[in-house]
Amino acid sequence: MSDGIYDLAIIGGGINGCGIARDAAGRGLSVYLCEQSDLASGTSSAATKLIHGGLRYLENYEFRLVHEALAEREVLWRMAPHIIWPLRFVLPYHRGLRPAWLLRLGLFIYDHLGGRRLLPATRTLDLTKDATGRPLKPGQYKLGFEYSDCWVEDARLVALNAQDAAERGAVIATRTRLVTAERGADVWRLGLQDRRPAGGTKTISARILVNAAGPWVGDVLALTEGRDAPASVRLVQGSHIVVRRLYEHDRCYIFQNADNRIIFAIPFENDFTLIGTTDSDYVGDPAAVKATAAEIEYLCAAASEYFAAAVTPADVVWTYSGVRPLYDDGAVEAQSTTRDYVLELDTKGAPLLSIFGGKITTYRRLAQHALEKLASYLPAAAQSQRDWSGRTPLPGGDFPVQGFETLVTDLRRDYPWLDAGHCRRLARAYGTRARTVLAGATGKAALGRDFGGGLYEAEVLYLMRSEWAEQAADIVWRRSKLGLRLSVDQIAALESFMAEHVQECAAQ
Repeated sequence: MSDGIYDLAIIGGGINGCGIARDAAGRGLSVYLCEQSDLASGTSSAATKLIHGGLRYLENYEFRLVHEALAEREVLWRMAPHIIWPLRFVLPYHRGLRPAWLLRLGLFIYDHLGGRRLLPATRTLDLTKDATGRPLKPGQYKLGFEYSDCWVEDARLVALNAQDAAERGAVIATRTRLVTAERGADVWRLGLQDRRPAGGTKTISARILVNAAGPWVGDVLALTEGRDAPASVRLVQGSHIVVRRLYEHDRCYIFQNADNRIIFAIPFENDFTLIGTTDSDYVGDPAAVKATAAEIEYLCAAASEYFAAAVTPADVVWTYSGVRPLYDDGAVEAQSTTRDYVLELDTKGAPLLSIFGGKITTYRRLAQHALEKLASYLPAAAQSQRDWSGRTPLPGGDFPVQGFETLVTDLRRDYPWLDAGHCRRLARAYGTRARTVLAGATGKAALGRDFGGGLYEAEVLYLMRSEWAEQAADIVWRRSKLGLRLSVDQIAALESFMAEHVQECAAQ
């Protein structure tokens, strides 16, 4: 930072904001990112948690988006093989919906459009013989297709991008809201409010303002430009349900519905099945979004169309919902709205770049394109390093892409007192940095207080010191999904512990 002025100020701590912060910091730019809540507290923790090309986007002829997304699958897998891994998806043929030849053609294009190298190709299944046919309604689904995509721990992907950005010099200010924006010819002066109980205000200056506020992108535009409701934004609600595990094998399902939507059923956190998602226009405060009774009923009915055992609202153990800030392309139905991203650059004074749309799979390419869009306002050296982000692992991801089991074996050898499930969870969450979390401990007692579910004090303090966790929900629903296993009393005890230590951890 020169003259007390940042090169970039970024509003929004979701995947797009943190991805841009990482890319920019890695190019030597000075970066300040503020997020009004916790990292990934909005849309970026409410996804279906897939790194995928978007098979259904082919029907809308979004070939550019699908190609870019398919090409990114293996790039991201290499960057973070602890939180990203391959999945196989089973698409049963449903008589009366899309014809079998069309499904096979779409999957042929899917296999060849994105430069797939490591992921296995599509194969045809006889569901009367394959294990994936057993959970389905008997006699109804005989033909299926199996193809590849990847899973991602979405909120952890955001946190790791922020962590890497911070280690490269970026300032990551969570629970900090933009309240004023004064635009000069060359510099923005931004007033920020610390939202913590004893928080105050501060002012920073930046040459470029990046509006990556997700569902709040319109609020930032209203503050910076006086726009009330930008026509470019279409807010779409997507909800998911989680039920007890519906089947024993490790493959996922993609189900067609009569309304032309699709839903996924995916093994989740070992003991559960994740089902989603919905698509409906949303009006209101994005922070208040919740899965509605109608959405829960819809997802249960859609799953029950295929599974032999009916799924009912009484089976639901958890729901989550998010608001997608899609670019409004005028589509009649929310489900048909483009998932591609649009970057809008306003140069009526100091530059303002606003981001509409996008998906987790293409966040890294979005970040590259954002900095390309700003090229004329950045030092030339920043453009010479445009491809670094895909070749550099995220924190904890510095091991071979197919070496996860070796990582687990090595941790088990060096920490034989760790339970197998605990060891695997730490490896999945932190990769090679699991050793940092364990901090040389020689037994469970050294990990400190046990909050339940394999969550110990040492891990809590690591997350508070290194990943901006300040409240229990940050840990049990975003940095992990241990909220599915902890009781109300255990989460309350964790909340009290974190409140006692938040000041000392923030200082570090």
